[in-house]
Amino acid sequence: MRDLLRAVAGPVICAVVVIGLLAAWTGTGGGGTLTRVRLQVTQAAVPMRAFTPQTAAKVTAATTFLTIRNLSGTADELVAARTPLARRVVLRQRSPAQGGPLVIPAHGTLTLTPLGEDLVLQQPSPYESRATVPLTLTFRRSGTVTVDAPVTGPGTP
Repeated sequence: MRDLLRAVAGPVICAVVVIGLLAAWTGTGGGGTLTRVRLQVTQAAVPMRAFTPQTAAKVTAATTFLTIRNLSGTADELVAARTPLARRVVLRQRSPAQGGPLVIPAHGTLTLTPLGEDLVLQQPSPYESRATVPLTLTFRRSGTVTVDAPVTGPGTP
């Protein structure tokens, strides 16, 4: 019986260690990739819709400025975004034919502006008197990242 316990103990201990390491790897965002994708939001801004609250209330969408850098060798994709200050947030492609998520290339940058690929806050609550707008960005590999984007003057990043 003692010999049987010794024979079983080694493989059981190895299995427990491997499962623990895999759980830690998956829990830190590494599951599914050989390297962890690291992203950095280097610029974020939500311009006011207008200079006066009365005019801003008539504008039903707000644009954003975001610059997202991928510091890893694995591409990632921005698949969704949300904020408590808008009913809906839309990822807008440069060309309708592109469709799908916005890609952040490996060691590359994704720049979102009202003139290109963009994040649009639809039917936002009045935010012009706030200092920042919280934006939660959801990435395919990196999970979620929340940023507080400063509110800037109309049309400015």
